Amino acid sequence: MEVPSENLPSNVIALVFDFDDTLVPDSTSKFLDLKGIPSKNFWKKDAKALVRSGCDPTLAFLKLFLDNIGPNKPLGLLTNKDLRKFGKTLDDHIYPGLPGLFDDLKRTVKRFRDVSIEFYIVSGGLQPIIEGTGLVRKHHFSAVYGCQLGEEPGTNTVKFIKRAISFTEKTRYLFEISKGILPSKARRNPYLVNEFPGTRIPFSNMIYVGDGLTDIPCFSLVGKRGGIPFGVFDSTKTRSAKRAFLKFLIPGRVKGMHTPRYGREDDLGIHLRSAVATICSQIKLARVKTQRAI
Repeated sequence: MEVPSENLPSNVIALVFDFDDTLVPDSTSKFLDLKGIPSKNFWKKDAKALVRSGCDPTLAFLKLFLDNIGPNKPLGLLTNKDLRKFGKTLDDHIYPGLPGLFDDLKRTVKRFRDVSIEFYIVSGGLQPIIEGTGLVRKHHFSAVYGCQLGEEPGTNTVKFIKRAISFTEKTRYLFEISKGILPSKARRNPYLVNEFPGTRIPFSNMIYVGDGLTDIPCFSLVGKRGGIPFGVFDSTKTRSAKRAFLKFLIPGRVKGMHTPRYGREDDLGIHLRSAVATICSQIKLARVKTQRAI
C-alpha cells in the first residue's frame, strides 16, 4: 500500500459506499423474504420492539437474525457460505449504471499522472452477502466492512456475532481507510486506529455515498473535513423523499440527494464523475504548488 511522500499531498482518492439501498435494494430484507420471514414484520415489529426495550438497532437486527437459525427454524443451519451464495443472486438487482461507473472513474484518474482511486464499502449489512456479489468480486474493492457472524466449529452453522457495525461505528472504518490501516492489521489490533499516526488518504480526497439515517455520521465527518458526501433516496417512496429533504438537504449534511442511478447521463453518475475529476485536478494543483515551494 503506497504512502505519500512526506512533502507531497496524497495522490489517492477513496470512493466509499454504503451497500443496501445505495448499490442494491436492501439485501437482508430480500434474504428474509426468500426464507419465508416477512421482512416488514422483522424490521417494523420485532426489531422495533427490541429497540424500544433499549437494544442497539444493529444488535437487535443481528439477534433476531440469529434467533431464526437452527434445526426446524426458517433459516435452517445457515452458514456464511450460504450467505455468500445468496449474494451472487443480487447481481441482477444492482442499480443502473453499475459497474460501468467504476470503469469510467478508473479511466478518468489515469489521465492524471501518479493519481489513483480506490473503492470501499462500509455497511451495517451482512458482509458475506456483500462479498458474494459480482460487483465486489469482480471490481477490486480495496476493502469491505460489514457485520460478521461467527460459525460453530464442525458444522459451520452461524452462531454468534463477530462484528456489529452501527451508524457511529461506520466512522471508525473511514478513519482506518484514511490512515491506510489494512483490515488484516485491524483484526489483529482493533485499537490500532486510535494509535496509528499519519494520513494516507485525507478526508478531502474522500467521497462518501449513502442512503439513510445510519449514514449521517459519515456524511458529517467527510463533509466537515473537506470531502464530498452524496445521499441517495428512493424517489418512488414519498417517505424516503421527505426524509431526504428534511434530514439531509436542509441541515447541509450532503452535497445533493439523488436517485441511485450511476450512468453517465444520470444525475448521481454525472456528479460522481465530476467530483473525482475535480479532486484529481486539486491533487495536481497542490503538487505543483508544493514542488514550487520546495
